[in-house]
Amino acid sequence: MDEALLRSLTPGVLGILVRRGADFAAAEDAVQDALVEAVRVWPEDPPRDAKGWLVTVAWRRFLDATRADTARRRREDLVEEEPAAGPASAVDDTLRLYFLCAHPSLTPSSAVALTLRAVGGLTTRQIARAYLVPEATMAQRISRAKRTVSGVRFDRPGDVATVLRVLYLVFNEGYSGDVDLAAEAIRLTRQLAARVDHPEVAGLLALMLLHHARRAARTAADGSLVPLAEQDRSRWDTASIPEGVAILQAALARDRLGEFQAQAAVAALHADAPSAEDTDWVQIVEWYDELVRLTDNPVVRLNRAVAVGEADGPRAGLTALAALDDSLPRHTAAAAYLHERDGDLATAARLYAEAAHKAPDLAERDHLTRQAARLNARLGR
Repeated sequence: MDEALLRSLTPGVLGILVRRGADFAAAEDAVQDALVEAVRVWPEDPPRDAKGWLVTVAWRRFLDATRADTARRRREDLVEEEPAAGPASAVDDTLRLYFLCAHPSLTPSSAVALTLRAVGGLTTRQIARAYLVPEATMAQRISRAKRTVSGVRFDRPGDVATVLRVLYLVFNEGYSGDVDLAAEAIRLTRQLAARVDHPEVAGLLALMLLHHARRAARTAADGSLVPLAEQDRSRWDTASIPEGVAILQAALARDRLGEFQAQAAVAALHADAPSAEDTDWVQIVEWYDELVRLTDNPVVRLNRAVAVGEADGPRAGLTALAALDDSLPRHTAAAAYLHERDGDLATAARLYAEAAHKAPDLAERDHLTRQAARLNARLGR
């Protein structure tokens, strides 16, 4: 079973059902039913037209649900006129669905969660991890969002800022998670940048390109993580970096700074440095100051503390870190790194081991465990 194929077809199938008149919540349920049926049937009897098969099955499931639900009698005209079977539309509805999911009746956080689940192809667990909340909490949030839009026609595009947030989270999951969605997020952001003249859209595209340019160097041959300072910069994508920098410079020239432009500026400074030692950490701290002003995000403050440790020394970084909540994700790992930089190897080894227990995925856990083992070996433990 080709799960990547199913994931790539889902937005198009969902878009067809919505265009035929199904409300979003019912259409999403029907598509999920069709995907489950595909997993059951396709290994033994693969269809010639995978998308057409999914559309047919999903539409029939939607009609079955419509017939069974007396509260939806207003859609009886849809039941009477099932469209004839045939090749599915080749129209790419993905970006349109992103906008429709940013519905005015939903809060931005609920709209993002619903889009990630229904269109982005992420699991509830992955979305919960992106939001730093328990999986059960996120499942309830998605269910509430679906109830809110049940029976609502998605015929008005939503907020660009919400769509940008969704694309950013999809890219992050694709960049660091266990489902590769980064290229799809870049493709959709390019589409958005071609349609919407806004510096933050350009800022997000630049940020994605600059991060994606380093992707090949982020892991070793055995799959282990390679920290930025240790990456082989000859493996970076030399085409994406100048493209990202040019897009960013054009956006910054419009003097309407937003968080994605500021994040892209940090990424550009990393990409522009010929070596880790040549990184302009003072300027990176200044951009993090702008990000703090724009977002007041605790994770941004954490990253700023590490940057301060590079620019002004590890003691200054530890002082900045001490002002933050130590329950923040990766707080312990940051403290371990700064203590190692300060020469306190025993404390750093202990903190690396603690951070490994808190790591969100296996690759990060293995990396932190190796850091602890490396320092313990130096200490003769």
